[in-house]
Amino acid sequence: MLADSSYRLDGQTGIVVGGAGGIGQVIAEGLAGAGSQVVVADIERRLGDSQRVAETICSQGVSALARAVDVTAVSSIQQLVADVVERFGRVDWMVNCAGVNVRKPVLEYTEAEYDLMVDINLKGAFFCTQVVAQQMVRQGGGRIVNVASQLAAVAMPLRSIYAITKAGVAHMAKAFAVELAPHKVAVNAIGPTFVSTPLTTEMFTDPVFVNENLPRIPAGRFGTPEDVLGTVRFLLSPAADLITGQLILVDGGYTSW
Repeated sequence: MLADSSYRLDGQTGIVVGGAGGIGQVIAEGLAGAGSQVVVADIERRLGDSQRVAETICSQGVSALARAVDVTAVSSIQQLVADVVERFGRVDWMVNCAGVNVRKPVLEYTEAEYDLMVDINLKGAFFCTQVVAQQMVRQGGGRIVNVASQLAAVAMPLRSIYAITKAGVAHMAKAFAVELAPHKVAVNAIGPTFVSTPLTTEMFTDPVFVNENLPRIPAGRFGTPEDVLGTVRFLLSPAADLITGQLILVDGGYTSW
């Protein structure tokens, strides 16, 4: 029988990439609530938001830092990890929430839009995972979760490039897992359904979007950041010791049709 402590992260240190708001903020604050020290990393222009999240965590008696990172530049990711190791000595886990989506018909995308999504969603996820995993191998283990999407498993109109990049993130978990499992490094991905955040308010207040998509979710509701947090916390905890290389769908049954 699992003890309650199996879901705790006491004494650990981790990084939430894309932690300045939305899903990332809820994950950062929730994992701090599970006992872990947290580094809130996001792009430079959101550093003030990252600092506010870190201050909220610190006010609850848990150590937290805010750092700027550009996930499209390997040197920036390396500097982030070096800063964390210098301050805390190790990186026990990383959750990567960084992502961008441009919604257009597949025949109308530009090269610049393709590059933007691939650079952030796929290249960024790959090198965040690689650089953090290098540190984890040195220290003897760790856990990584990349936030993909339910669109890693299915497709829908106006999101073709986004879906392609998220499918890549899902398969990347397998590619890393088979090489890193002997080093006690677990790599997984999660695929949320549509999640209501301040950044998606316009979408969730569009009756056309709601009427088209809510009936496709057997659970009868859209997702919340807390739904994503629960799965992330499980995957980072001792309760998930034998899970690696997986895409865990948090979609209310959307992809089960």
